[in-house]
Amino acid sequence: MKPKTRAFTHACTFVLFALFAGLSSAAAAQSLPGPAEFYFDEDDSVTVPIAIEGEDEATIERLVRLMERGGRNAGQSAAQLAHLAMASGRTDTGLALYARAMQLAEGSMRRRTLQWNQAWDLYRVGQLDAALSLWTQAHADRIVHPSWVPPTFALALWKLGRRDEAVAWYAAAVRTYPDRWSNPAALPGLLPDWSEADRATLAEVLEAWRQDPPAWP
Repeated sequence: MKPKTRAFTHACTFVLFALFAGLSSAAAAQSLPGPAEFYFDEDDSVTVPIAIEGEDEATIERLVRLMERGGRNAGQSAAQLAHLAMASGRTDTGLALYARAMQLAEGSMRRRTLQWNQAWDLYRVGQLDAALSLWTQAHADRIVHPSWVPPTFALALWKLGRRDEAVAWYAAAVRTYPDRWSNPAALPGLLPDWSEADRATLAEVLEAWRQDPPAWP
């Protein structure tokens, strides 16, 4: 067994019973509420990528020890391990570690940050319904209308084949900032952290919006 595999297996064993049965990876296709008219609000406290200190054997083993020890760094360590596990193809291990991180973040604003990050990790491994479910949870019950929501929901819905809904959500981005979201050349600057492939997918949504812009409301 490779060192990284040993470390991740150890981590997974530690958290295997932590909320695993209720993970959102089992989410079924869901209906979404309709988009609001505008999404001007920044949501910097939620859209924070998980900081990764390294992925070598020593770093992973140190993160496992911090998670097992508990205390204020346990949740952050679990989240880093979760992201690394998902990125390396260990999806079940990553989901178990995210469950542990969510448990440790219960009742805090950091829970929404974890949902946003886990959704991206699920999206990248092709679990689109589960990703959309978590993005919805990260946005739920908020007074604000975050600017990340329309393009992100549009991306996931388009990939799921729910194209009318994707265009409706993209239209909310255009209503909010017409000079930004109506121009495909602006997408790299608007979404610098997205992959080129995901920006290309969103450009398809933009083109569909151009062909038949939905009316509001």
